[in-house]
Amino acid sequence: MKKGIGFAAWLLSAAFVFSGCASDKPASGSQDVKQSVTSSMEKEQEPSKLLSASENGEVELFETTNGVIVDVNGSQKKFDWKILKGVSNPQVFYVDLTGDGKEEAVIIMVTGYGTELDTNEAHILNGENLAEIKIQSVEEILAGIETEVNQKGGELLIKTKAQGKEYKFSKKISELALAHDPDDQFENKLYFGNVILNNVKDQKLTVNIVGSVRPIDGVLPEYVCTVHVTYKYDQALNEFAADQIQITSE
Repeated sequence: MKKGIGFAAWLLSAAFVFSGCASDKPASGSQDVKQSVTSSMEKEQEPSKLLSASENGEVELFETTNGVIVDVNGSQKKFDWKILKGVSNPQVFYVDLTGDGKEEAVIIMVTGYGTELDTNEAHILNGENLAEIKIQSVEEILAGIETEVNQKGGELLIKTKAQGKEYKFSKKISELALAHDPDDQFENKLYFGNVILNNVKDQKLTVNIVGSVRPIDGVLPEYVCTVHVTYKYDQALNEFAADQIQITSE
């Protein structure tokens, strides 16, 4: 981690006092955070490890004993985000997502990984003051999506509706990934949550949410569709909200 230039003891002490006062203020954004913004002359003095950086090094993400430190062009802020062990390091971007000509820091962190489980979450920070910008949650997005699963013999008839548009497709039970018996019975709605993947593409934040059918007597889900969401920045609310939603069959 980069070290600040040494100053007289009284100046350094004053800097820490100021930093401590700043941490008492509530953070902006969807996560509760411990604020500690510092300049390039006043770096966090605690053990840390560099995890990831943006392509040209403008944004660096450090892991500490009880959270992370994000460094954007020399200014730092501490957050209590948890790093999942044994998975790939977070993705870090420095890109203009708000459309104001100024880049934001974007950090995408793995939150779940295992059998039939693959999830991550995104954090977006203002590139100047490192305040976190709210992102509409997946739960809020899914609350506006209607799903229906009807079983007709050995076939599942699936209907979904998002932003006023209806999507219909079918799946033969015998052709599902786990090769179920055509006589198996399935729940009458789709389930979400096992696969949630955020990404940055073409200066847009996106998230893919996989939908699955669930056998009444089964355990593992069967993936049948993906909800593709593209976020758009709402300047009035200072929030990224779902703008375009499309649903495709697997």
